[in-house]
Amino acid sequence: MLSGRRILLGVTGGIAAYKAAYLARRLGEQGADVRVIMTEAAERFVGRQTFAAITGNPVERDLFDGTSVSPHTDLARWAELVVVAPATTNLIGRLANGLASDLLTNTLLATRAPLIIAPAMHTEMWEHPATQRNVAVLRDDGHEIVGPDSGELAGGDLGPGRMAEPEAIVAVVEKLLEHG
Repeated sequence: MLSGRRILLGVTGGIAAYKAAYLARRLGEQGADVRVIMTEAAERFVGRQTFAAITGNPVERDLFDGTSVSPHTDLARWAELVVVAPATTNLIGRLANGLASDLLTNTLLATRAPLIIAPAMHTEMWEHPATQRNVAVLRDDGHEIVGPDSGELAGGDLGPGRMAEPEAIVAVVEKLLEHG
């Protein structure tokens, strides 16, 4: 179903970043060409080499270090679909307000590809009015929000804020690519 499809995976700094490695694996198993952009904070949870080994592609992280003159536009044009998983409240707020402060947010604002956002954060952050306003803006902008689920969170907390399972995200990827 995803054979040869070009999927860009943005990984932000939350404990759910470990699930993003499994998501990258699942997308690759279905034949997708997956490239990954990690934020600096994401690297505190999962290393670049993990994603490079899973996808067979180097991981991008910096807007200014590399061989491309314009990495954000190159990646934005390359992608047929973009997934941000996990999407922290920080990323959601910056994207909803058009703020581009790193390679990931620059790329998200430059792409015309469909965008899937999989929020992951503590319940209090998810339920905060500012987060809910920002998510509403992203939905109004036409982006697909997947999750969050309710369940066990970091630190033993329970409630909404858990990143959707990779299989649920893959199902939305398939649906969006199938319907153009």
